[in-house]
Amino acid sequence: MDAPESTQLCRGEDSLQYRCGSQAANDLDAFIARRPVNCVPLSLDPYGRTVATCSVGGADLGEWLVHNGLALDWPQYSKGRYHEAQRDAERAGRGLWKGSYVEPWLYRSCIRASGKPSACSDDANAHP
Repeated sequence: MDAPESTQLCRGEDSLQYRCGSQAANDLDAFIARRPVNCVPLSLDPYGRTVATCSVGGADLGEWLVHNGLALDWPQYSKGRYHEAQRDAERAGRGLWKGSYVEPWLYRSCIRASGKPSACSDDANAHP
């Protein structure tokens, strides 16, 4: 899965911008609630970052984030593992699905190309 970056902005159902990356981080922190987190490394991405599956109390954190609309399934790495959780979040209009967003991987690409967070957060490719 891939969650919005901390500097990323999304638009809520009221069309106003909010810090969706910060929202995801804060909601995840509240869910974890100081419980121990277990991560199983799977691979490295092209940037040398560890790709892992993490859980707390038996709950897959990636699935929890996607199910709550705080992150997107990223099939390149998940192989569709979170597809159903994403469909459920989209149907229910949770989190990112309440308004519009730019996929986190596209946001990062824009930032790497010297884009500003506000410009990279809103573009013609925003969903919906």
